[in-house]
Amino acid sequence: MLLSADQRRALATLSTAGPDGVAQALLSTYGFDASMIAGLVNRGLATLATEKVLASGKVSAVVVVSITEAGRRALAAED
Repeated sequence: MLLSADQRRALATLSTAGPDGVAQALLSTYGFDASMIAGLVNRGLATLATEKVLASGKVSAVVVVSITEAGRRALAAED
C-alpha cells in the first residue's frame, strides 16, 4: 500500500500518540487537513471517535483520531 509523505507523517504522529489518539483539531495544527485524515479512515488506517470533554464548565465534543493495526502495518511496510 503506497502512502504519500503526508500520510506517512500523519500515521507516524498517530503511532506515537498512545491508545487515546489525537484530537483532530490538534492534527490540523500539524498541517494535516481533514480530507487527508478522512482518506486514512476510508482506507482503514485510522479511526475517528467522538468524545465528550468538560472544559471551562462546558461539555464539548472532540473528534479523536487513532491509528489502526492496519495503519501500523502500512507504516512499517514503508520503512
